[in-house]
Amino acid sequence: MPDAASTQIVFLLFPGITQLDFTAPAQALSRMPGAKLAAAAATSLDPIATDSGFSLVATHDFDTCPPADIVCVPGGHGVVDALGDAATIAFLKRQAASAQWVTSVCTGAFLLGRAGLLAGKRATTHWAYTHLLPLVGAEPAPGRVVEDGRVVTSGGVTSGLDFALTLIARLKGDAVAQAIQLAIEYDPAPPFAGGHPDRAPAAVTEGLKARVYDAAAARMAAALGG
Repeated sequence: MPDAASTQIVFLLFPGITQLDFTAPAQALSRMPGAKLAAAAATSLDPIATDSGFSLVATHDFDTCPPADIVCVPGGHGVVDALGDAATIAFLKRQAASAQWVTSVCTGAFLLGRAGLLAGKRATTHWAYTHLLPLVGAEPAPGRVVEDGRVVTSGGVTSGLDFALTLIARLKGDAVAQAIQLAIEYDPAPPFAGGHPDRAPAAVTEGLKARVYDAAAARMAAALGG
């Protein structure tokens, strides 16, 4: 790094991204002392449609993006298409080669896997897709945040905040991470104890899988060649 006090954080953007996979960790990491954030998209700085009905704008394309100290790959239903984009996979390989940390949120793990970055690693992803991690050479592991060397993966969507605070603590110490957690008032008290199948009513889990995730996981498996 040219400046030992700075940390270049690069997020991958792609059509169909889950915006909270990106914006939640970005909000926490942007408050880390010395943090410099970049958001990279394939070929242009045109708005990128999220899964939430609005768009995001990258700061760089792949050719102009600075090398990352931390590379982070969000997830979303758009991962299925991104898996087949050679430029995206090449970009991840290039960024990961010199990065100190290689990370993902939710199904972004499969893009890391397609780039060969999860082989032999313990990893996690959104609960509806964890059974597919062996297709990219990873060993599924429990937890909202899973660390294996320089590779840090996190579970679905909101787990991105846990990942970011965990990484900030590794880099800058617990006190800095705790101050950022306090600053963003991350003091979760959800109305239901059901954010994971381990705790959600079985009927809710099975209904959601039938409506959304059985088909979504099948599309992911097909894209991965499983």
